[in-house]
Amino acid sequence: MKKFIDYWLPPILWMVLIYSLSNRQKISFSDTQAINFLIFKSFHIIEYFILFMLNFRAISSIKSKIWIKQILIITLFFTLFFAISDELHQTFVPTREGTIRDVVIDSIGITIAFMYTKYNRVKLIKFFHETRY
Repeated sequence: MKKFIDYWLPPILWMVLIYSLSNRQKISFSDTQAINFLIFKSFHIIEYFILFMLNFRAISSIKSKIWIKQILIITLFFTLFFAISDELHQTFVPTREGTIRDVVIDSIGITIAFMYTKYNRVKLIKFFHETRY
């Protein structure tokens, strides 16, 4: 149970947060559409970067003979699948729209996290699994 709470609960809670934010009606920060676009799309990149990192941490906690490259690929597809399912979910929310464009923007955050993790995987694995907080 402790392993679940330590490793799997954070990405689950983050996905619940993303889902609940997607369930809200559309809001805006500015009267200017371009500013709203930049702000909200930046949030997409950040939230999916974080989700990838949380998923990577959880998946890499599985004690099996999964290679790090496989963990990266599994994390990539799992996070991308969630991005697609969230956009699909938004098609059913009044004032919201699910778009391929948003999946592409989510994929930017996922790709940045993938590349960061790929080049820092040894340090990250050590940090994620040897650090006690």
